[in-house]
Amino acid sequence: ECVILDSEGKEVPYGEKGEIVVKGENVMAGYWKNPESTAKTVVDGWLHTGDMGYICPEDHDFLYVTGRFKSLLISADGEKYSPEGFEDSLTDGSKFIDQVILHNDMKPYTILLLVPNMDALKEYVKSQNAKLDPQSVEAKKLMLDKLQAEIDNYKTGGSKGGMFPDRWLPAAIAVLPEAFTERNGLVNSTMKIVRGKVEKYFADRIDYAY
Repeated sequence: ECVILDSEGKEVPYGEKGEIVVKGENVMAGYWKNPESTAKTVVDGWLHTGDMGYICPEDHDFLYVTGRFKSLLISADGEKYSPEGFEDSLTDGSKFIDQVILHNDMKPYTILLLVPNMDALKEYVKSQNAKLDPQSVEAKKLMLDKLQAEIDNYKTGGSKGGMFPDRWLPAAIAVLPEAFTERNGLVNSTMKIVRGKVEKYFADRIDYAY
């Protein structure tokens, strides 16, 4: 069995996005020796997956998974947005950007935590001016301008404009000094970025961006 629930736990109509919640003999009984997490995740036999999706409104036979329900961004006016589509597009589409986290927790604008690919950026600087020292102020400005240009591509009029709502594109970018790794605890054993830990680890950068 499968239902789609909104943020208040109410079932939504076919075609409307919400959290995917499932029930059946294939669903786990709970987490091993972790009753607290089990109580939050399995409620009356229903597993709250944390994934966002919707059921096809025409024939109800297809379930579409569109992102993570629990990683929703929330703007100052209460609108919610799933960041994974933009994050994946940015890292998949730019050789200059290795990792990103889009962030908004009831703020007037969205920010981006960005891990650059320094090797690619140094090559870019070299292609623009082979005589520039990669550590110079001029080189770093070229790098920052290039990163900004990669993001500006998604704005209205850009080569990728219209893929994502303009209001959810980052108004400020924090270029980070280290990558998200298992060593610093910012990715898990399956190499997925742990959003909450990243936001806590770089809380000072987030505060500065606002």
